[in-house]
Amino acid sequence: MNLLSPLPDAEAAERVDALLTRPGLRIERIVSRGQASPPGFWYDQTEAEWVVLAGTARLRFADETEVRVLRPGDWVDIAPHRRHRVDWTNPAVPDRVAGGVLRVRSVPLLIGENRVKN
Repeated sequence: MNLLSPLPDAEAAERVDALLTRPGLRIERIVSRGQASPPGFWYDQTEAEWVVLAGTARLRFADETEVRVLRPGDWVDIAPHRRHRVDWTNPAVPDRVAGGVLRVRSVPLLIGENRVKN
C-alpha cells in the first residue's frame, strides 16, 4: 500500500483511514481539503498524537499565541490533553496528495483495573 497515492476524495469531508491498529498504537491517514475545526472547537484528546504532513495546514494550540504554519514534511508531537485546533487546510490544491496527513496515536492500554502508560 502507498500512503500518498491514490488518496481518497476529501472535497466534501475529511477522510480518516486506520492503516495499522495494535495494542497501544494506532496509525491513521487523514486526507483534508479545505476542512478546519468548527469555530470555538478545541480538540482535547486522551491520546498522544504525532502528526506528519504531506500538505499544508495551520494548527493552533490553546497555550500558544501564534498559529503554526505546517508544510510538507513538517511534524508535530501533541501531548495528551493539549488543546489544539486546525485553523486551515488548503482547499485549492489541484493535486490531492498535498492534503495528506499521517497521524500516529499512542493509545493507552487497559489491563484489568490498571492503566498502562505507553
